[in-house]
Amino acid sequence: MQNSGKRWFIAVMATLVHLFLGTVYAWSFFQGKVTETFGWSNSETAWTFSIAIFMLGITASWGGINLPKYGSRKLALIGSVLYSLGYIISYFALKNESLPLLYFGYGIVGGIGLGLAYVTPVAVASKWFPDKQGLVTGMVVMGFGLGALLMAKLLAPVFLNYFENSLPKTFLAIGIIMLVFLPLFANFLSMPVQEKTAEVTDEKVNALPEIFSKNFIFIWIMFTFAVIAGMIFISFQSPLLQDLLKAGGLTDQLTLEHKGATLIALSALFNGLGRFVWGSASDKLGRINTFRILLIVEALVFAGLIFTKNPMIFSVGVCIVLLNYGGAFGVIPSLVKESYGAKLMATMYGVALTAWGVGGILGPQITAYMKDHFGAEAGTNSFMVALVLILIGIMLTFFVKNDKKVVYSAQCYFSK
Repeated sequence: MQNSGKRWFIAVMATLVHLFLGTVYAWSFFQGKVTETFGWSNSETAWTFSIAIFMLGITASWGGINLPKYGSRKLALIGSVLYSLGYIISYFALKNESLPLLYFGYGIVGGIGLGLAYVTPVAVASKWFPDKQGLVTGMVVMGFGLGALLMAKLLAPVFLNYFENSLPKTFLAIGIIMLVFLPLFANFLSMPVQEKTAEVTDEKVNALPEIFSKNFIFIWIMFTFAVIAGMIFISFQSPLLQDLLKAGGLTDQLTLEHKGATLIALSALFNGLGRFVWGSASDKLGRINTFRILLIVEALVFAGLIFTKNPMIFSVGVCIVLLNYGGAFGVIPSLVKESYGAKLMATMYGVALTAWGVGGILGPQITAYMKDHFGAEAGTNSFMVALVLILIGIMLTFFVKNDKKVVYSAQCYFSK
């Protein structure tokens, strides 16, 4: 057993890394401000976030597969610096009103940084806590879900107020804060000594037949649809709520922005909690059963939101959907591990994360298109699209197989 104090310290550092990285989920706080300030369309502005999430998913996939080769601390440090630089480059982009530079800075550079740094905390915490994997990995991924709260209720409002609503200066200040603290936390993310040597000698296994199997394709698609549903709200929850409040007669801009930030913070709590709650529930209910249940709940929420424009009901719906969005990320690792065994886990989970990147493009762009072309009906139309995708995802859960022999062999491997 590793030194108890040291491993808990590393677990806290891993959680803090995810907390700062998860600030990307507060993009909807900036979506409306950037659109109105610079005159870009909702779709043009939303591509910033879409590119960042796409790069996050693709790079996290690569990082998960190559983590043993390059080392946990190195990937975490490089990723932390790149994510911080994404904000700093965004300062120059916004100052010069350059949309391509914003795509490059926040989207590409920041997104690559997110992907490289994202994979390390969970992997490190898992290795340090073979006896408490559910508890500790749940704590770490919950940190990512709570990142939007940190941004929407602390960092962004404080700097916007200090710099008199200057978006360029706010992004610069946030980038500097990230550059100071993220590498500091990431520097402590190292594997236990025996794991450093064991991972290098792990036998290579050909995963291509499984990647292109019908079973994995179904898993990938239903995960993608779950991501799209969550991204519809993560990217636009504040603007959508403000639209409903304006329709109800509220016109004070500061009040509107405050209510939007509060919803981002609340939904972040549910996003973080969902990763832990649904992940734990899947231990008893089974991975596919749990995934099916959370998708059914989402379908009911989207069906309800189609027929109401009540801001309170909308807010409750956002929180429930993000609870289940977080739950999808809590269930997928275990589903992959049990379906494909320990030796294929890193590769198969890495490929599964590409669904995050694809969903990160489609979700925000669906809502952005609706806002640019359908005005007050943007939310309703987005919810209809989400409902159709979720219903397809529910059907796919009945075709996914969880081979009990593979489950047993995986459990035996991890119990060694």
